[in-house]
Amino acid sequence: MNTNRRSIFKKLALALVLSSCALASSSALGQSPQPNILIILADDMGYGDVSYNGCPDYATPNIDSLAVNGVWCSSGYVTHPVCSPSRAGLITGRYQQRFGHENQPQNQAGLPLQELPLSQMLDSAGYVCGLVGKWHLGTGPNMRPTQRGFDEFFGFLGGSSGYFDAHVLRNDTPLIERTYLTDAFTREAVSFVNRHAAGPFFLLLAYNAPHSPYATPPQNYMDRVGNITDPDRRVYAAMVTALDDGIGRVLQALQAQNLLDNTLIFFLSDNGAPTGASPFTRNYPLRGSKSTDYEGGIRVPFAVQWTGHLPASMTYNASISALDIVPTVAAATGISLPDDRPYDGLNMLPYLSLQQVAPSRTLFWRWFGLGASGPPNSRNTIYAVRSDSLKLVNSE
Repeated sequence: MNTNRRSIFKKLALALVLSSCALASSSALGQSPQPNILIILADDMGYGDVSYNGCPDYATPNIDSLAVNGVWCSSGYVTHPVCSPSRAGLITGRYQQRFGHENQPQNQAGLPLQELPLSQMLDSAGYVCGLVGKWHLGTGPNMRPTQRGFDEFFGFLGGSSGYFDAHVLRNDTPLIERTYLTDAFTREAVSFVNRHAAGPFFLLLAYNAPHSPYATPPQNYMDRVGNITDPDRRVYAAMVTALDDGIGRVLQALQAQNLLDNTLIFFLSDNGAPTGASPFTRNYPLRGSKSTDYEGGIRVPFAVQWTGHLPASMTYNASISALDIVPTVAAATGISLPDDRPYDGLNMLPYLSLQQVAPSRTLFWRWFGLGASGPPNSRNTIYAVRSDSLKLVNSE
């Protein structure tokens, strides 16, 4: 064999070895280079309902861990003070008033079909998309999660559910869930993470806790908040404890699969806590509650964690909105947002990572109502705007 041919064979052999090593390394890691996306959404949780924000009588260590290991956003906002419009803004990255979704959907109506939810964007990019929990964006056959980009769905379609013997769907198959519903949603989320650990995946874990009905949770949760003497407050605290435990189990599943460094995690509530008939909830120190555009209705617990990409134990005090989730995920995953419609959020990665200074921004809220010109008991349109440290609310 001449010298040139021997050299060629050596190069080919080296290339094959390197290729084999790369394949073995990829197989050993079992991970996609694209980050997984996990959005954990609580339901009707107040700003002061987590111990990181000063809750005095029960602990939320797993929610707090997202602040310790990531960025706690002290001025985190949603786009609406009630469930469905807020979720519509979050999943589209657009103010819901752009597409007429300012009130809770009636009959089988839901998120308009011309709107492009994050699940459809990521599904088209090769992500396995799962929704566990509450949907509340349409019950019609063409409005359901499995028709809007989610490959898997376990949960309920409407605005609320009981926690025991709950009527749920697995994809489109109805069943009765015998496990306490918060625990069932945790079980399904852990299963999703374990089954799709090779990624990339998008999981929207939309707990219905601590939304009413305020039914007594299993005794193990009640026992852990036995220090609380008010019976209603104790039930509520136990519900939040179950939620926090569930979040901890999902984080443990990610860690066991070696996925924490490759998962961008958002935690927030869909709106603030109700306080009128529910004095045992806590929006403190904010004014107002669910169904108002005061801070207590739209400013929520909000954290972002992406280990190795975002700093740990940082508090971000500038405004951040649920609108920012879609463009931030798009930037993290490398997908392009459609250019046929405006997007109202910002890619927050440069600001949360301290690469750039947060820009001055203005956020808007509107909840349309017919007022005196409408049917009896019609609400007036309410408006709010926040520009940096200034806020204006017009609720009349």
